[in-house]
Amino acid sequence: MRSSSYPAIYPATFHVRPRSGRRAVGHLLVLALTATLATAVPAARAATPAAPAARATADLAGLTDLAAKPYMGWSSWSMQSSKYPGLNPDGDYSYLTETNVLRQADTMASRLKRYGYTYVNLDAGWWRDADWKPRFDPYGRQEADPGRFPHGMKSVADRIHAKGLKPGIYLPVGLEKEAYGAGKVPIWNTEDCTTADIVYDDLRTTNGWDSAYKLDFSRPCAQKYVDSQARMFADWGYDFLKLDGVGPGSGQSGDNYDNVADVAAWQRAIAATGRPIHLEISWGLDIGHVGDWKKYSNGWRIDTDVECYCNTLVSWENSVDDRWDDAPGWSRHGGPGGWSDLDSLDVGNGEMDGLTKAERQSYATLWAIAKSPLYTGDDLTRLDDYGLSLLTNREVIALNQADTPPARPVTPSGDQQVWAAERPDGSYTVALFNLGDNPAAVTADWSSLGFSGNAAVRDLWNHENLGAHPDKVTQALPAHGSRLFTVTPRGPARPTTGYEAESPANTLGGNASVADCGACSGAHKVGSLYGGGTLRFNDVTVKKAGRYLIDVAYVSGDPRSVKVSANGNGATSLKFPSTGDWGTPETVSLPVTLAAGANSVTFDSGTGYAPDIDRIGVPTLP
Repeated sequence: MRSSSYPAIYPATFHVRPRSGRRAVGHLLVLALTATLATAVPAARAATPAAPAARATADLAGLTDLAAKPYMGWSSWSMQSSKYPGLNPDGDYSYLTETNVLRQADTMASRLKRYGYTYVNLDAGWWRDADWKPRFDPYGRQEADPGRFPHGMKSVADRIHAKGLKPGIYLPVGLEKEAYGAGKVPIWNTEDCTTADIVYDDLRTTNGWDSAYKLDFSRPCAQKYVDSQARMFADWGYDFLKLDGVGPGSGQSGDNYDNVADVAAWQRAIAATGRPIHLEISWGLDIGHVGDWKKYSNGWRIDTDVECYCNTLVSWENSVDDRWDDAPGWSRHGGPGGWSDLDSLDVGNGEMDGLTKAERQSYATLWAIAKSPLYTGDDLTRLDDYGLSLLTNREVIALNQADTPPARPVTPSGDQQVWAAERPDGSYTVALFNLGDNPAAVTADWSSLGFSGNAAVRDLWNHENLGAHPDKVTQALPAHGSRLFTVTPRGPARPTTGYEAESPANTLGGNASVADCGACSGAHKVGSLYGGGTLRFNDVTVKKAGRYLIDVAYVSGDPRSVKVSANGNGATSLKFPSTGDWGTPETVSLPVTLAAGANSVTFDSGTGYAPDIDRIGVPTLP
């Protein structure tokens, strides 16, 4: 398993006077190295009052405008983590330097800012040197490594701001072990708080790498420590904070790794600064706490790192293609104020990215329709023409940034998929994906979108109107290829007849049983479909024999497969995308062949676990 920006622990260096700093970084899983704590603990304990003139003067009203749209920008991590020749000449993760960051900012300002790219985000370890030794100020706060950032972090932020861009910075959650200083380090702007007063007495560890002591927010000094960090970032002028290793998630579970209180503390601390700082949390967050993530942050990483930690930035199998399985469960949660984050969009240089053109377009298509933030980890100074065209396609960017819902699959998961979302104006975002390793045709049936007849189709990537298409659109796609359309219906709504899963007319077999479901049609569903459990819809009646695309409303907290058959004929195993929990239904459309008159449609778990079924909708005509 990969982490999200952090290697091992080394002895700390504390500095009595604030100084600028240097560091090295890594998103690899932290090694369990023991820390030899530095003995140079600052003696000064008096609070240092904040200088009002140095503080950010951001309008408090700006706090309400954060993350109104998915943010766009650049992040350093993809290049820090890669073994691509020349990126990290001074050792692993050595890419992160003041010179490199400002070079990327220069290029963003000249080539991408006009398209909406704004944030320039420094990732892990700006306070650690090439040997991963950290630096802290007299109050246990991270301090820039002078080898990497010789002019300090405020200077970097000022220079990024001067280009009309927004700087971002990074921290792991918790009190870093090396900052503990035997519990004697004073907390800034307090009279009697030390690091011993902000953690648990047993020094329990936390975050995705166990690299920090867990903060105890039942002790007022813990909030004051977070306040001091937020104040420092605000005074430096940072507009974005990535808080990493957050749990539940980041490969961890259990009380030690429950960092909801940390995220809430950071929200309070940021608000107290008066500066509108975007708070992004990472990584692989537990969807069971999505309500907390939405309440306290502006974005949440839903998955592990997209980077491959190999000789390119990413690879299709490790782990770009995972997102098609993992994104659907989060689809309804993103919106103004906070967005589900799929990680870096590394499509700007084919050789460096390690992807085909088809893969790069599919990658960008999913990020756009899922309403993920659009931040690239590519070297902006080396974008190829195709990569630049992907990153600057105004129609695709407009789709991502529009006040419209994220798309989700309208077909079962598999090598060929259709994703869609209805827009407020009645048109649809429709994406076709061929995730298979061979070319294949993919079809979007208008029936699966709820209408019939003709529809106007526009190709967003190619800026081309494709004219009216009756009933469907079909495209031949290369391996790992895609198309992205706006579909505008010209025909009528498609009428269907609904059949409830819990109807007494149906037959339940094995473990299958009726369960309550407040959000389901009829407030019930059929669940416990496992180990041979079956649900058979009886008396599904149509006037004409033929192939029908039926709607299946279902509930599934994770992707699950089920065997579907009609009239006892051969069953097809289909995987349904996650709905994100066990109480909220979503719908996919799937084909069955029905005879004129009464039919049966059966859902069979086989030997595994199947999704719960809410209802089916059958068109009146094939």
